[in-house]
Parts: sequence; C-alpha cells; structure tokens
Amino acid sequence: MKLDSKLFDGIRVRPDRKTAEKAKAPTCEWQGCEAPGIYRAPRGRDQEGQYFHFCVDHVRQYNKSYNYFSGLNDKDIQSYLKDAMTGHRPTWTMGADKGTGAAATTGQPPLRAKRWNGRPRDAFNLFGDEAAAAKARRPKPVRSLEAKAFETMNLSAEASGEAIRARYKLLVKQYHPDSNGGDRGHEDRLREVIQAYKLLKQSGFC
Repeated sequence: MKLDSKLFDGIRVRPDRKTAEKAKAPTCEWQGCEAPGIYRAPRGRDQEGQYFHFCVDHVRQYNKSYNYFSGLNDKDIQSYLKDAMTGHRPTWTMGADKGTGAAATTGQPPLRAKRWNGRPRDAFNLFGDEAAAAKARRPKPVRSLEAKAFETMNLSAEASGEAIRARYKLLVKQYHPDSNGGDRGHEDRLREVIQAYKLLKQSGFC
C-alpha cells in the first residue's frame, strides 16, 4: 500500500489536513488541468464574490495577467476611482442648494443650520441658568461709597442703569461752564458728579 493512499490516510490517528483538502477540492478550472483547484481567484469586475478555482501554478499565472479595469477607458477608470473615495455612495454639494440631492428628489426645501447665539441650550436647567438669572435680578448690595454717589446724583439706590446715565448727562449739562456762559462756580459740583458716575460705572450699576 502506498503511503499517500486515501485508505492509508483515513486510518491515521490525525489525518493530514492538506491531503483532505486536496481530496475535497474541485478540479482546477484551467483548461486541460486536472490538479485540485484549492486556490481561489476573483472572476473580475461586476462579479464580486465569485471565484475561479485553480491549482497553485495556474493561480499564479492568472494573477500575473489579472486586471480589474480591463475593458474600461481612462475616463471610466478615473470616474470609478473618484467614486471609490466615498465608498461609491452619493454625495451632495455643501452650501447653497444646486438643484440636486435630497431637495431636488423630494421637493422639500434644503435644511438650514441654525445660527448659534453663543449660549448652549439647557432645557432641563442642568447648568443653573435660571438660578443665575434670578440672582442677576436681585438688588445689588450698596456700599457706603456707592450710596454717597447715588446721593450726589440725587438718585435712589434702586435706580436703573439708564436712569443713572440720563441723570449724569443732565447734571453735566447743568454744571458745565460752557452751559453757564463761562461761569466756573459749579466746577466742584461738576467734579463730584463725574467722580460719582465713574464709581457707579466701575461697580456695575450702569
């Protein structure tokens, strides 16, 4: 009995895997070859997933002459390579609608990105915006210097920023020498008003 006999191989404790594969493999599809075709080779373009079965010598010969783009001109090859960059998936022009894409096929207007206003949306108040707004609405504590500044401008501590600015313009116009025919008798009063306004502005009241 020969050592490479099928019967001898079948009674081994551990059968030879290569011998078993050759026995199950189809015959080589190369014309005139009867060797086991245990090597796969792609059939070509538009036949993805389909393979020839060749022996080792003929699969090498086939691979040397294999050309996926056989039968295509240069324009078709360039078009294929360009589409391959996006996985052969459709793309649309970014920006203004050019009459193509989803808007052209469905008849719906193109979606527009909402302009960001600089503040994140917080529908569940996770970041405490409401608490911050409530805190901002609380009256600001007035220190002694600020209280004196309000008194200098004849305003209450609850006066708004607009009221402070309006009173400042009125007092400057009232005490400025140019409004009094060159009379400098109110320069001290004008200086006090200017200092009071600067203090309130620095403190964030206006």
